[in-house]
Amino acid sequence: MVAPAEQVLLQRIREGRLVEGPEHATERYLEGLKRTLVVSADTELISAPAYLRAARHAPSLNAYVSALGIIQDELGHAHIAYRLLEDLGVDTEALVYERSPEDFKYPYAFDVPLDSWTELVVANAFYDRAGFVLLGDIFRHTSYGPWKRALVKVDREENFHLRHGERWMEILASDPSTKAELQRAVDWMFVMTLEWFGLPDHLKRHTEQIEYGLKGSTNDQLRQQWMSTAVPLCERLGLKVPAHYDPDRGQYVIDCPFPAEFDEASKRWRFEEGPVSWDAVLARWRRRGPANEEFVEQLQRGWRQLRAVA
Repeated sequence: MVAPAEQVLLQRIREGRLVEGPEHATERYLEGLKRTLVVSADTELISAPAYLRAARHAPSLNAYVSALGIIQDELGHAHIAYRLLEDLGVDTEALVYERSPEDFKYPYAFDVPLDSWTELVVANAFYDRAGFVLLGDIFRHTSYGPWKRALVKVDREENFHLRHGERWMEILASDPSTKAELQRAVDWMFVMTLEWFGLPDHLKRHTEQIEYGLKGSTNDQLRQQWMSTAVPLCERLGLKVPAHYDPDRGQYVIDCPFPAEFDEASKRWRFEEGPVSWDAVLARWRRRGPANEEFVEQLQRGWRQLRAVA
């Protein structure tokens, strides 16, 4: 039986009225909202050291400045989500600076270091596209008013990030001397982004995001939305990806074993071994990847140094 407070909240959401603060929500709603905000905030935050590592390989000063502009945007997006969490009573200083690296809640993709300008721009075209799809869905559908308003700025800036990646992929794809390196980056980063959207719908463990209108689309629907623009981009640039559009099914089909085992050292998917279970993927995500400790340490170092001398 649904509790009276839950009935009132669900009716409010069905009527299209926004939840403007904790006083209009239930504990279950707030826990789902906090969980979603932490993932969003952590993802934006960790992208800063991940992108900075590769930005050092920028081919020109102008390119480097553009990359720094994207990093600045990402930090601003993280601040927005953490600020919303603070308004919900979360100790964000502890959340950012006192958590262990393995406890951060961002996609495993950012634990695999980006080692070149080519990988950085593919990350802009793929990872930021995933962010644009996810946050765009929340912007259009979320029932939480403060986040909806905050995402107006974020939505526009994420669109700029993915366009930056597209433009540079076009430049690299047009030159035979750089296209092969671009294809190698696409080979591992395309499937890495397919993972970004999480468990398939039939295995999803938390249902409150859809139930409470925190977002409007399921994981599989969001994965389809991402492929609907990422696959045509790669096809237009003459890049091979393991996915195609099936007109009979009216959706994109993944052409490789998925999910699959990933070789972190060589940045290669072990498709020859066939698909693995999502439990195996969850275990890899929980172990975090090779850059997890390095990136979190960079973010927490200054705070620890300040505390040491205070």
